[in-house]
Amino acid sequence: MINEKLEKAFNDQINKEFYSAYLYLAMKSKFAEMNLNGFVNWFDVQVQEEQAHGMGMYDYVLERGGKIELGAIDKPEVKSENPLEIFEQVLEHEEYVTSRINALMDVAEETKDRAALSFLDWYLKEQVEEESNVGGLLATLKLIGEDKKALLMLDKDLSTRVFNPPVIG
Repeated sequence: MINEKLEKAFNDQINKEFYSAYLYLAMKSKFAEMNLNGFVNWFDVQVQEEQAHGMGMYDYVLERGGKIELGAIDKPEVKSENPLEIFEQVLEHEEYVTSRINALMDVAEETKDRAALSFLDWYLKEQVEEESNVGGLLATLKLIGEDKKALLMLDKDLSTRVFNPPVIG
């Protein structure tokens, strides 16, 4: 049976994961408005990944005999219409998610729940990968600057990304 404090922390993080999907849906729509369909595809994959992350935690809580308490998902705010600035927000958000996973791990450590720590290790590694990937895209967007041809080339590259359902835990 999962500890009550840890159960609450997982439920909070489930909300954060689905908020991430919601935020990326909002960002996806900005790129659809710009007719940058490769970026649309990139965000579509991000949405699917965040939903899978949330469902992984959801299933874990139930598997441990816990109770799911779904809260309201905040309205996402996209702070810019500019691809570079949107990806700066993406990196900022991924860093925030990393901090939340670390806080969840702190609760697992505090409650001495080694199973939860083992489970969450996958999420921590995933966050390292997420930050690295977004950081790489951000660096590329900075190099591109105002070069529309280069932006279209990147857009074409991003159209090849596919969702691979994660094996969590």
